[in-house]
Parts: sequence; C-alpha cells; structure tokens
Amino acid sequence: MNKDFVFPTRESARIHVSVSGLELLADLPAIIFVHGFKGFKDWGFGPYLAQYFADSGLPVIRFNFSHNGIGDTPDEFTELEKFAGNTFSLEVNELGQIIDAYLSGFFAEKVFGKFFLLGHSRGGGIALLSSNHSTHILGTATWAAISTVDRWSERQKKEWQRLGYIEMLNTRTQQKMRLNSQLLEDVELHKDNSLNILKAAAGLKTPVLLVHGELDMVVPIAEAWSIYGVLDGSISRLEAIPRTGHTFDIVHPFEKCSFSFNIALQKTLDFFTEQI
Repeated sequence: MNKDFVFPTRESARIHVSVSGLELLADLPAIIFVHGFKGFKDWGFGPYLAQYFADSGLPVIRFNFSHNGIGDTPDEFTELEKFAGNTFSLEVNELGQIIDAYLSGFFAEKVFGKFFLLGHSRGGGIALLSSNHSTHILGTATWAAISTVDRWSERQKKEWQRLGYIEMLNTRTQQKMRLNSQLLEDVELHKDNSLNILKAAAGLKTPVLLVHGELDMVVPIAEAWSIYGVLDGSISRLEAIPRTGHTFDIVHPFEKCSFSFNIALQKTLDFFTEQI
C-alpha cells in the first residue's frame, strides 16, 4: 500500500512524503530515500525505485526537502524563492527530522525501528552526513554521491558574494534558478566540520555501499573513490557501473528502467539484504 503524508517540521515548513509498502513498516526495515540537487521524490526513477524495493519486501520513505523548489504540484518547480534559500545544513536537519518521524511512529503506529539511508548525488552526501544520526541505522547506500559540499571555483564564489546570488539554468524546464548567498556562507562556515562528508564517512561504524557510474560527468567517479578511501573496507564497498553516467541512463519523465539502473537497484537490494 502507498500513502502520501505532509510532515510539519520544527521550523514550520511542510515536507511532502510518500511511503511505499506502508503495511511493511511494522515488520521490516525501511529505506529512507534522499533526493539530490534539483531533484525531488517523484523525479524520474523515484517512484520506480520505491515500488521495486517495496515489491522486494522493503518499505520506502521518499520525501521532498522543504526548500527543493517543489510545492504542491509534484513535479514542477513553483517555489523558486525557497529553492534560492536552501542550504546543506537545512537538508541535514530535515533528514534528521524525517528519521525521527519514522522512529516515533508518524507514518505508522508500529514500525520495525531499524532503517537504511539511500541517497542520490547531493542526497548521497546528505545521507553520509546523517548516517550517525541514529543508532537504529543498519547501513547507507549512495548513488553517484558527492564527496564535498565545496563545489564552486574561487571566481564563482567572488561573483556570488558580489551579487548576493548565483544563477543557473535548469536545462529540463528552462527555468533560471538562483541560489542565495546563505548557501555559500553555510558551505564556508561548516565545510571543515559539520558538513565535511569525508570526515563523517571516516567515522562510520555501519556499512556503506557506493554505487557510481564510470562515465559520470556531473559527479566524477573519483569522488566515490575519495569516500571509499576513508571507509572501513571490511564492511563497505564501491560498485562502479561501466558505460553509464550520473542518473544511470534514467530521464524525467520516467520512460523505462535502463540496464545500468537495474544493476544499481540489484546491487543495492543485495547490500540491504545482507545487513538484514
């Protein structure tokens, strides 16, 4: 059974959540899926992955960060002002609240109480930063995860500071999307401590699976190797998928499951099953 929720955050924001396999929450660990930059819970492979894991016996909780730009319309960026005001720290905070909501019974009165994190791209970095949030986590899987939040050149940062924002084109929607200076300030202030992905990964005692396309031009596979280099190799692994890029040949709107994405799904399901 699938069900949608609206979760109110401590900061009075509204987070849209979809749970697939609701009836499984009491008996099996949940997967909490974390979308990436310019992503959302219903982007491309989102609904497909949720059904895939639910059909395999693992319930999936997908959600939109409150400032990802998506409002009440599931797949349209209608809240560009919120998008402009987003930060990495806010996303870490909100993922923590979703974890707590699951554990406290917000989505179902009775839950298994153990869970996995699964994040794509920036969401993979957020998942790694949050993997010590709870002792109830069984493991973390990432797809094309970033290894650092500091992703802009010094020239870009200077122009960002001068204007108070940086602007980028969403090539899919043709929308110009701004990021305000508080994102840059958040990065500069916390990149060496609370937002240091490699430092967070190095401290993990739970297993991690890194899945990455060898031809990823958005987040090069070198970032996956950087993360893997600080992990405990006896319980974690990196799976490189040849001849595919950042989204494993999946587009939005979703058309069909690709060969590469099917590999990512199977590797991830195998990893989760091992931990159970």
